[in-house]
Amino acid sequence: MSDSSLTPEMASILTEVRRLAVTASSLESLQKGIAEIISQRLSYYSWTGFYMLDANDPGMLLLGPFVGDPTPHVRIPVSEGICGAAVASGETVVVDDVNADPRYLSCSIETKSEIVVPIYAHDTVVGEIDIDSHRIAAFGQVDRSFLEEVARVIGSYMERHFGKVLKG
Repeated sequence: MSDSSLTPEMASILTEVRRLAVTASSLESLQKGIAEIISQRLSYYSWTGFYMLDANDPGMLLLGPFVGDPTPHVRIPVSEGICGAAVASGETVVVDDVNADPRYLSCSIETKSEIVVPIYAHDTVVGEIDIDSHRIAAFGQVDRSFLEEVARVIGSYMERHFGKVLKG
């Protein structure tokens, strides 16, 4: 993916994300910084967060750093929800209208659309970026490209810092 295919704002955010990936002291600090940067700069992203596979139970996603309203979904089985579907399929899932998708696990009545992008490290899905919007059909191809590149940056960070064993 070329940064030139992104909006100028997304390209700028991606530059910051890459810089943060070089200096972050932990995966949590990297994810927290990314969630903050994205939520501050892309106003139509109403909830930005991470779910990571539980090292002790790979069938369970655990809520990581996020920016937005609190969610009751701190643990999500991989067999449930749009988040589970993205991990199970290993592919980005875009839902233009969450009310029309029976997989949606409701967090906020204001949420209208969602995009979930898997994070890979060593060719294995290890977690995901989850973004909600209060707009219907908020996420287009540019959002998908942008978030898939953010996921690649996080996956590369994990590969560098955790080696072949992805724990903790």
